[in-house]
Amino acid sequence: MDEELGRLRWRCRRGMKELDVLLIGYIDGAYRHADPDHQEAFRRLLDCPDPTIYDYVLGQVQPPDAALAALIRRITGTPNDR
Repeated sequence: MDEELGRLRWRCRRGMKELDVLLIGYIDGAYRHADPDHQEAFRRLLDCPDPTIYDYVLGQVQPPDAALAALIRRITGTPNDR
């Protein structure tokens, strides 16, 4: 798992410092303990372009599925009723 975390951590290095902080914070603090669905959603999130992730984080765009939406809420600390 350490090798996978290293690869994911590298993928968290984005073009925006704000995203770096959020994504690396999730890897370091929650990814290991997340259920497999959240881990899969996180890997899918990393496939998205930076502007799309940023829009998700700011709440300007709703993620296309419930798993990504739940992950974004978890990363940002946003309540479910947003």
